[in-house]
Amino acid sequence: MTTYRRERPLLVFDGDCGFCRYWVRYWQQLTGRSVDYAPYQEVGHKFPQISQAQFARSIQYIGTDGNIASGAEASYLTLSHAPGKAFWLILYRVVPGFAWVTELLYAFIARHRIAAGRLSRVLWGKRLEPARFELLSNVFLRLMGLIYLAAFASFGVQILGLVGSHGILPAHEFLRDLSLRFGFSRFWYFPNVFWINDSDSALQAVCLLGAILSLLVALNIGQRFALIVLFPLYLSIFYIGQTFTTFQWDLFLIEAGFLAIFLAPGLPTVIWLFRWLLFRFIFLGGLVKILSGDTAWRNLTALSYHFETQPLPTPLAWYANRLPEAVKAFGTGATLVIELGVVFLIFMPRRLRFIGAWSIVLLQSCILLTGNYNFFNLLTLALCLTLFDDQALRAVLPRPLATRPWRAPAVRARWQRIIVPPLAVVLVLLSLLHMGLLLPSPMPRPLIAVMRAVEPLHIVNNYGPFATMTRSRPEIIVQGSNDGKHWKAYGWRYKPGNVMRAPSFNIPHQPRLDWQMWFAALSPTGPPLWFDNFIQRLLEGSSAVLALLGHNPFPKQPPKYVRALLYDYRFSSTATRSKTGQWWVRSFERVYYPETSLGDNGGTINEQMLLPGIRGFAP
Repeated sequence: MTTYRRERPLLVFDGDCGFCRYWVRYWQQLTGRSVDYAPYQEVGHKFPQISQAQFARSIQYIGTDGNIASGAEASYLTLSHAPGKAFWLILYRVVPGFAWVTELLYAFIARHRIAAGRLSRVLWGKRLEPARFELLSNVFLRLMGLIYLAAFASFGVQILGLVGSHGILPAHEFLRDLSLRFGFSRFWYFPNVFWINDSDSALQAVCLLGAILSLLVALNIGQRFALIVLFPLYLSIFYIGQTFTTFQWDLFLIEAGFLAIFLAPGLPTVIWLFRWLLFRFIFLGGLVKILSGDTAWRNLTALSYHFETQPLPTPLAWYANRLPEAVKAFGTGATLVIELGVVFLIFMPRRLRFIGAWSIVLLQSCILLTGNYNFFNLLTLALCLTLFDDQALRAVLPRPLATRPWRAPAVRARWQRIIVPPLAVVLVLLSLLHMGLLLPSPMPRPLIAVMRAVEPLHIVNNYGPFATMTRSRPEIIVQGSNDGKHWKAYGWRYKPGNVMRAPSFNIPHQPRLDWQMWFAALSPTGPPLWFDNFIQRLLEGSSAVLALLGHNPFPKQPPKYVRALLYDYRFSSTATRSKTGQWWVRSFERVYYPETSLGDNGGTINEQMLLPGIRGFAP
């Protein structure tokens, strides 16, 4: 091979080829001054060993050692001088068949340069620039701070009623039971700060501290430190909340919060991990709908039930429920298309990825407008932001915000450069195992050890929300009485009760008791065990639990008897609402929980009532 020595490598391309100029401009921005570029029409005469036909057929890379490479190899040698792009050359030289396939692909594209140039402009825009994430990282982390703030504040105002000393599932009893069952290993399997102190003051202090740190993240003050602390704090909330925090969006927030710790403008790997998380959440949500066997998804009738039977509909759900069946069938089909098909655009070139992002944004916005799903939709929308880049973000932000010199969240530190690459490999590998796409048999012991080590931290989770569609809306109405004859109903804060009361918007707040009441009404085995605790607290007149309700008909002293009835609720028709003002119509189904008093209930919360709180967490 003829050699030609120079100070920097040189890439020689066809200056008359628009496709070549398009990508060379991009590579120049990636490699900076590490590589020189020149059209062969200007410098070709300096390299007589390369014929004009060779120059016209493919790009030529002349290294500093004088060695010459062409085609796909020349491309990868050039990109090896760009930060984070050297892996292409490694694949070319190490992976069997990769070089052969990419050289064939290069030759095909070279023969169709005009079409390839047009396609490049369609997929990446008129002028492709290296993706930058300074502005995006700044905005995304501020949004994460606001979502964290909503989550901590929402749970904080309910924590005493749910898991306080006089709550439905007292944290102290729960942790004591874990101590008896798991001994010292409880610290490993159930990591949470409440092992230090589980008093009511400690419960409230953790929520308050979480809210303060969340606000600091939103304001970009001590952001990295705050994110590091927020992760174990919300993980503690997840464990201590027991049955009231066993929602997929709690796990979703834990995983996203963990990734946020490592996000920095110079680490596009973390951006891709966020994209991978978004893909898993959306795609698995669609996959479980099909695999569940629920005919409502297969025959496109899911939305015929959804608006009316979802846990906490908004006022707009009543109107959406009145839409023609054809429109609702189209919406159901569109949901499946986005979750099972369009979601793959996340991994496609820039403009196709943008189409995928806006499709997911549209879907989540429709869900958000018609249903109260706390911070779930907001977090999903925030993750959609990672599908864009600074250039795209500046195009949609108001000019004062787009042109403002944002302070980067944090420069890339040495510890991040060392930790992030292997961490990314581990997280992707574990997520593939969770999805069932990678199941080696037998599973290597090191892999088993890693899975066991990270499982309690929930930094990788399996998802699949809304797998089946409920076709009716049973609602529990709890009543109290002092004589066993005259009954008064307790009122919920957000779930249907009074048929005259309109549904409300309560995003991003999640009333956890209201949500669990929705699940309890659907339970085929009767009242869940925690329901006994709830009834007992009403009989005791627990102020913490009563604060979770919207109306207490016994403000002076608790009733002697409490019972629960089950009603079937439906949205009222247009004619009924116009005539009576009712948003709902209901019909009595059966007694859900028989009349009981403190004497009947025993007056204590027994260990069996606490088991549901740990059943989902046992190793």
